[in-house]
Amino acid sequence: MSSQRGKLITIEGQDGAGKSTNVAVIESWLEKQEIEYIQTREPGGTQFGETIRELILNSDDTQFGDKAELLLMFAARAQHIEDVIEPALVQGQWVLCDRFTDATYAYQGGGRGVSMDDISQLENNVQGELRPDLTLLLDLPIELGESRIRLRDNSSEADRFEQQQQDFKQRVRDTYLSIAKKYPSRVKVIDASNSVSEVKAAVETVLSKFFSQSD
Repeated sequence: MSSQRGKLITIEGQDGAGKSTNVAVIESWLEKQEIEYIQTREPGGTQFGETIRELILNSDDTQFGDKAELLLMFAARAQHIEDVIEPALVQGQWVLCDRFTDATYAYQGGGRGVSMDDISQLENNVQGELRPDLTLLLDLPIELGESRIRLRDNSSEADRFEQQQQDFKQRVRDTYLSIAKKYPSRVKVIDASNSVSEVKAAVETVLSKFFSQSD
């Protein structure tokens, strides 16, 4: 067990930005640095969280309202922090999380139009002082993201967020970029419209710089 607290690394971005590909890039980088880590996701990460994930992503929009959706997100997050994230950080492990609270600001705040103040109050209540140490935001134009999604294996049905209209997705993107502008030392924007190898190099550069500064 390390005496030094671990780091919370989050990866964000709209659908089609290549999060899954770059989660693997980050995992490979962490392994090369011989950093102990766990990889998790939101909503999810616990049995309770995965149940909520299924409910949020695959239910009909009319089944529950926007505030209910927001509260479900934070209910899953509360359990995730208590059971998975905080214990790992205390043990000195790094935590790599596919989406975190920035996604709530982007999707429920920007996309759905839920009050940012309501989200902020829940963030403080559920997380206390816990915030990501580094966030990699994969950004690309909405149309490119949608075309990439269409090229994927079409056997899986689009989830509730993938089914949203372009204006919803544009609000999500705009909110993500405004977060990056507000917290430039934490949120590093990666141009996800570049080639896979270029994006990989950019991700590794951000990680290396962060690692050298956190020694």
